[in-house]
Amino acid sequence: MPLDSVQLNSFCSEANRVLIAGQCLGQQETENMTLIQSDRRRLIVGLGITGKSCMRHLSRLGLSFSVVDTRDEPAGIADIAREFPDVDIRLGNAAAALIAQADELYISPGIAIEDAMFDQAKANNALISGDIDLFAREAQAPVIAITGSNAKSTVTTLVGEMARAAGLNAGVGGNLGEAALDLLASTRDVYVLELSSFQLERTSELQPRVACLLNMSADHLDRHGDMMTYHQAKQRIYRGAQVVVHNRDDALTTPLQTVNARVISFGLGEPDLGHYGVRLIDGERYICKGLDTLMPVASVPLKGAHNLLNVVAAFAVGDAAEFPHAAMQTAVEQFSGLPHRCEFVAEIAGIQFINDSKATNVGASLAAVRGFAAEGGNMTLIAGGDGKGADFADLLKVLDQYRCRLVLIGAATAQFIQTIEQLELSQLSVQSADDLQHAVELAHKASAAGDWVLLSPACASFDMFDSFEHRGQVFCEAVARLASRSGSEVLQ
Repeated sequence: MPLDSVQLNSFCSEANRVLIAGQCLGQQETENMTLIQSDRRRLIVGLGITGKSCMRHLSRLGLSFSVVDTRDEPAGIADIAREFPDVDIRLGNAAAALIAQADELYISPGIAIEDAMFDQAKANNALISGDIDLFAREAQAPVIAITGSNAKSTVTTLVGEMARAAGLNAGVGGNLGEAALDLLASTRDVYVLELSSFQLERTSELQPRVACLLNMSADHLDRHGDMMTYHQAKQRIYRGAQVVVHNRDDALTTPLQTVNARVISFGLGEPDLGHYGVRLIDGERYICKGLDTLMPVASVPLKGAHNLLNVVAAFAVGDAAEFPHAAMQTAVEQFSGLPHRCEFVAEIAGIQFINDSKATNVGASLAAVRGFAAEGGNMTLIAGGDGKGADFADLLKVLDQYRCRLVLIGAATAQFIQTIEQLELSQLSVQSADDLQHAVELAHKASAAGDWVLLSPACASFDMFDSFEHRGQVFCEAVARLASRSGSEVLQ
């Protein structure tokens, strides 16, 4: 639920106290870390993408390490064993003994550091860290670090494209695409990293050239426990940054404590001098830095107010990194967005179908709904899946306000309907679908030329699909079948 001004001040005051305590811990960790010694018992926990990148990195450095995974048969284990024949790898129940004995643990983001299996290591004062600290110790080029509850992949990718348009050798990845450690190279001019709250909660050494927190909304509370802990994890991105970039329309992105950095903001309103936003000049809207125009909004190919905000944020970050203006504008004009993130799929008989399967939380879906509602036309939203303990009230109120239609799929259907009944929403038309194909058909029947059909689920996908990508692909296939059966021309 939104915070009023009194709650927000209280929230930020307490979060600031927690963050300072965490910062002191991070400083103590840094002070206690000496040069890596050959007799250290290093342990990588987790054999996912991050864990394997840690294995390759420590091998390149010639350092000894062991690996554990609590799964009995992690995906690709045979290939891993062949690639690292001399590494001690323990699986399943055999992992516990090595964890308790380790001096340094590098834990994959998908594993909670609060898990009881790390209790003994903590009692032994073992160093508990992640791949980003390993990356920070080796990276020689400036780092741009970007996080947020939503849009971080889009902004990270666009900033990376800005860097490349400027002729820079940019390593772009982290929580997106390649793991951070796999990006390391002596030829890099800059690194552009998307960082998740799971990565940030175990990061102390990054000290980026530019750090950006795009937005904050409730997400991953099933892992973090409460909004306070999640907020604190996100705010860690500002540690040691030279330039801080935040969303002035989202108070939770404002640094919680005084930072020794230049602080600049972005938003969709008119900006103050040195900050970024949108101005109306002679009847035309422009992205601006203060009074200086950067480019006309009409030249931005991405649709929706939420995507315009992403472009403004990318300009703020790129300018803070001193990218040339011409290169940034070129990158924006050539950027068509990312798959499954407000991706235009097709137009059938004047109805536009949008794939926003990556919207796995309420905040992301809210941004998409508001962004497309601003474009005009009626909307049918397809939502539902694994709700991750989220509260859907804010999303449903906005849908009711815009008189949207809602088609529900997946495990969270009952929770959506219960919330609608509790809120007594009268302007919201609701249907339940058996699957995503059925949902697309229901949405199409309810729509007319000029309308939007938006898949933006506000939920994780794992109740019905392998991933959000899988869900998005199923949606695209359903739209294609619909077009084929209806005999309508598909505009793509």
